Amino acid sequence: MSAASSPALDELGTREQFTAAYDNAAAVPAAAAIVAGLRARGDALVASCRVHADLRYGARPRQRYDWYVAADADAPVLVFVHGGYWQARDKRDFSAVGAGALRAGLHVVHAEYTLAPQAGVGDMVAEIGQLLDVLAVHPALGCGRRVVLCGHSAGAQLAAMQRAHPTVAGVLAISGVFDLEPIRRGALNDALQLDAAAVRDCSPLRRIAAGAPTVVAFGDAELPELQRQSRDYAAALGAAGQAVRRIDVPGADHYTILDALERDGGVLLDQAIALAAAARH
Repeated sequence: MSAASSPALDELGTREQFTAAYDNAAAVPAAAAIVAGLRARGDALVASCRVHADLRYGARPRQRYDWYVAADADAPVLVFVHGGYWQARDKRDFSAVGAGALRAGLHVVHAEYTLAPQAGVGDMVAEIGQLLDVLAVHPALGCGRRVVLCGHSAGAQLAAMQRAHPTVAGVLAISGVFDLEPIRRGALNDALQLDAAAVRDCSPLRRIAAGAPTVVAFGDAELPELQRQSRDYAAALGAAGQAVRRIDVPGADHYTILDALERDGGVLLDQAIALAAAARH
């Protein structure tokens, strides 16, 4: 499916405007402190539970993942793909957000992937598929659709591109970028080097097809373009007859929204648990 440009996108004319429209760090002055807090809580989590760290799904240095072990070996798996606009961050920056899923009885996997400029976005999409292929034959998963695939920001784009993977029971896409054309027009593209073909091939909004039930979530304090992206993607999935639910998280910005996944009773944790219910044997 091809997505027409929205009026909001057409109003952004210059490289500077496209850059500012996606500058989450500038929009959230506390971003560095929030991520530092997540990292500290993640380090404490690693020290308090059973973790198989730096398992390999490929030969490249960042093709690795951490497996946080649930009490029930037969539990489904929440796989979290971190953000960072495809060129920053690592799995340990966001490991804390899996704490709620662990307490709810799920295995949790935190994944890394090769970043730009060492890899293009299409390569990253393929790497997440490679990870899922490895997880599909993991003894804890058995067979069938056993994964709830969750991603934040750039990770949401990577997760959404794998809706049709045979091991994915559901997708939770948080604060994502689902049409890469605005990214191609701004400074983020200096490292990514997206061209028209990559935008077409790697934009979930332009590749609507049959896939797993999907929850699309964003904070109502996020940048307008991030909100538009999620609204447009959820609407396109619904128009195509796909099972989709849109969650607007009140008061949440691009970073604080992750509290709703980490915290017991958080609306995004509840959505992950609901998706996981369909993944149980």
